[in-house]
Amino acid sequence: MCVSLHAQTTSKTSYASHHKKADYRRSSIKKSRNKKRSVDNQITKQGGIIQSIEVYGNDRVETPTVLSYMLAQPGDPFNKDLLDRSLKTLYATGLFKDISLHRSGSTLQIKVIENPIINRVAYEGNSKLKDTDIQKYTSLRARSVYSPSLIASDRQRILAMYGAKGRYSVTVTPQIINLSHNRIDVVFRIDEGPKTLIKKLTFVGNHAFSEARLSQVTSSKEAAWYRFFSSSDQYNPERVRYDAELIRRFYLRNGYVDFKMINATGELSPDHKSFYITYTMEEGPQYRLGKVDARSNVENVTAEKVQRMIPIRKGQIYDGKEIDDLAKDIQETLQSQGHPFAVVRPEIARNPEKKIVDLLFDVMEGPRVYVERIDINGNTVTQDKVIRRELPIAENDPFTDTTEKYIKQSVEDLGYFKTVKVEKSKGSAPDKRMVSVNVQEKPTGEFSLGGGYSTDSGVLGNIGLRQRNFLGTGVDAGINGTMAYYARQADFSITDPYFLGKNMVAGIDIFYLENNYQTYQNYAENRYGATFRIGYAFNNVLSQQWTYSIMERRVHDIWSHSSFYILDQKGYSFLSQIGTTITYDTRDSRMNPHSGTLVRLGGDFAGVGGDTKYVRGKIDAAQYFPLDDFTGNRDWTLSISGGAGYISDISGHNHRSVIDNFYLGGNNLRGFYDGGVGPRTHPISHVVEGKSHGEEDFLGGRFMYTASAQVNFPMPASRDLGLMGRYFVDMGALGGMRVKRRYTNKATDGDRYTPIWGNSMTPRVSTGAGISWKSPFGMLNVDVGIPIVKQRRDRVQLLRFGFGQQF
Repeated sequence: MCVSLHAQTTSKTSYASHHKKADYRRSSIKKSRNKKRSVDNQITKQGGIIQSIEVYGNDRVETPTVLSYMLAQPGDPFNKDLLDRSLKTLYATGLFKDISLHRSGSTLQIKVIENPIINRVAYEGNSKLKDTDIQKYTSLRARSVYSPSLIASDRQRILAMYGAKGRYSVTVTPQIINLSHNRIDVVFRIDEGPKTLIKKLTFVGNHAFSEARLSQVTSSKEAAWYRFFSSSDQYNPERVRYDAELIRRFYLRNGYVDFKMINATGELSPDHKSFYITYTMEEGPQYRLGKVDARSNVENVTAEKVQRMIPIRKGQIYDGKEIDDLAKDIQETLQSQGHPFAVVRPEIARNPEKKIVDLLFDVMEGPRVYVERIDINGNTVTQDKVIRRELPIAENDPFTDTTEKYIKQSVEDLGYFKTVKVEKSKGSAPDKRMVSVNVQEKPTGEFSLGGGYSTDSGVLGNIGLRQRNFLGTGVDAGINGTMAYYARQADFSITDPYFLGKNMVAGIDIFYLENNYQTYQNYAENRYGATFRIGYAFNNVLSQQWTYSIMERRVHDIWSHSSFYILDQKGYSFLSQIGTTITYDTRDSRMNPHSGTLVRLGGDFAGVGGDTKYVRGKIDAAQYFPLDDFTGNRDWTLSISGGAGYISDISGHNHRSVIDNFYLGGNNLRGFYDGGVGPRTHPISHVVEGKSHGEEDFLGGRFMYTASAQVNFPMPASRDLGLMGRYFVDMGALGGMRVKRRYTNKATDGDRYTPIWGNSMTPRVSTGAGISWKSPFGMLNVDVGIPIVKQRRDRVQLLRFGFGQQF
């Protein structure tokens, strides 16, 4: 790549004329210097010895300093070569603008013109780089000696700094302003110009994958109007090299073992406004797996046992990364099963004729090394015990190749440190290691202010204050408040991740909640109280949490036209409840799972005091399937989920509150309104005691089941835009009336008679699509759901969306 950057002239002459004059000046200066340096004709023509040396013209530089740079000294002959080298040495000091040597008899006279002193260095026209940032990488300073070479090098450094920010059309023009007393001001006039964007990405030699698919692999993107929040369309040579490696890895993951990246170049357009990037490659053939075997020389670890741990199969596309990851997984599994020094090495044998790769997992014993001591350094706030309790090892434990990685990962996961470095050194014996964990603290306090919109709550605002490492103890404490059009909430929470020094998470939440359900209910609800939590993990995938909640609830602001079922709910109720949840989680990511299983089994018992008594159980499960083999893209995922719940009143108790019931619709059944499926009152109008009661009220139900299948897929737009799509099919039903009193018998209830709609376990089904945008302002979710199986009077909702983010 050849990039030409020039200084911008301040003259009104043409570009060509300016350069002709500059060439003439350079030629004149060169001739003048050559004339002054031609000392042989004038100084050395008569020979003789230098008896003395005199210096003229120096004002700032002392005479002894000038003489110290001279190679020729009194007693030396008037020798051409010696005097020429002395002249060059004086010029090399950078102290002088001009130097001439003269001979007067046996005296050598040196006449100098000193370079001026820089009074100040200024930068004009720069807005993308601060003066202080430029000064960190430039050499010229106030009160230093002026040097044309330093100005030229500083100009190049400024151009390079702008190039790193994707601005290659920038011009930098140095100007010299002469002052009195041989002083000058140096001014760099900067025209930053627009960002130099990527005009086109071109791929040469690709046959298996289109340009559009390879463009999704690279982090560099073509300029587009919607990338105004992204820098991915700005040219960066380091990023181009990184993208070449990304392409290579992509091909290796898809079986192209012989892939070669021949070249990756960026060419600047003549107007310096855009770049054209070209990737030239050789794909080679695609390989598939042949034989997949295992071998072991570790005691009590047979080849058959290792073979059972290998999920890949013959005939599938060879994926180098998947094989390396699988070898690490097998190694870690064996180490956790009592073989701490087991090492797994994958070996491949390539067969180009058949286009297959035979694979062998070789299990062997690694060196036996143990931890002698663990030192924690750099933690000025966080207590030692907070770090040590997270470490996967202790003194005298085995130390393996993967130990260092997991030490670093476990400390980084705390989120308390800017940097974490793990260093090992030899111990007191060859099989001992000293381990040092070096950390650098970072602020762990957070102030959040945010806003958004959701279909449930309307426009909302949020403010919060949180300290994730209170007094260095690892305790997480925070206070948060949310104000929305239909809801208000305030809560204080504190969580100790190692309660009583044990592997238990304990905490307390004190809260106040007010919901105004006027969007789909005809009443408002207040709750205030506290919840005590304690949880523990049985292993990496199985955990349990217990909660105890105590709260006062109030149903109020009931519409005068509401049904008697809701009018009966008016007033206060006191809840005292114990709950537990067992979770089995093997997902590869909690935020964006691609594979794995999630199962939650929970139960609540209300009746430890209070006037609300029931037993409630719920189970939810989800399985995530990667669709890589079918799509060749890891952004495709199939999820299948389902759930069921039931609430039963304790015998003899009749204080049933609809706010404890299950509700179906909205998030758990898209295409239907919140609570729009299940028991609800018939909207008939009748007058009792002078008031009309005929509103439709959602009552919830005792028993609910749901199921859903969803495919997540990338959008045609570039990945850096943050767009993901989904297609879903939802199914569910809700039934079983649970109210304080029924008004369904026309003969006995008289004017209060109110029939019920929707009390049916017949499944409702909807389908639709949605989109998620990870915008700079927060996550935006939009779903369009279309009911395809519904019951009479079900409330449907075509469009549902939510937006919000803390910042």
